[in-house]
Amino acid sequence: MIIPLQITFHNIPPSEAVEAKIRSLVDKLEHFYNRITSCRVIVDAPHRHQRNGKLYQIRIDITVPTGEIVVNRDPPEHQSHEDIYVAIRDAFDAAKRKLQDHTSLLRQETKTHEEQPHGRIASLFSDESYGFIEVPDGSEVYFHRNSLFNGDFEQLQVGDEVRFAEEEGDKGLQASTVRLIGKHHLQG
Repeated sequence: MIIPLQITFHNIPPSEAVEAKIRSLVDKLEHFYNRITSCRVIVDAPHRHQRNGKLYQIRIDITVPTGEIVVNRDPPEHQSHEDIYVAIRDAFDAAKRKLQDHTSLLRQETKTHEEQPHGRIASLFSDESYGFIEVPDGSEVYFHRNSLFNGDFEQLQVGDEVRFAEEEGDKGLQASTVRLIGKHHLQG
């Protein structure tokens, strides 16, 4: 963490034991997600009705390079948050879930999908059920009618645009899956 952990007690006297528990949970969060730049934890015991006793409220503000994650655990209606350690545990569980969601989103945003090779049908041998695809570098890739994923082999025409998956065959590269595409699908 770039900025040291800040722990604030509000409406409650500071406690070394509570502070130690919070520090250990923040360490666990840092091991889970090592890009946390700062963390602030507020432990609050808001004034409640006398018959309910004190219910603790925990707020955790975590700063990461792409923004801020805030967990504000208001005490539930049931009495489990009369125990400060249960309230802290619940808040840090929620913080870990939010960090998991955050990392999942980051992974999806940064995933790169390798573009399948594309080309045009260069030649067709309908009576023998195969053809060749010309790729942008000028080379040709063999394909068999069984490789055609969408479309009808008999309706293919020289010049049709396709995307395909390559694999090594007995006589060099061949297309294992050929997909007919419209001209508007190709990019560059």
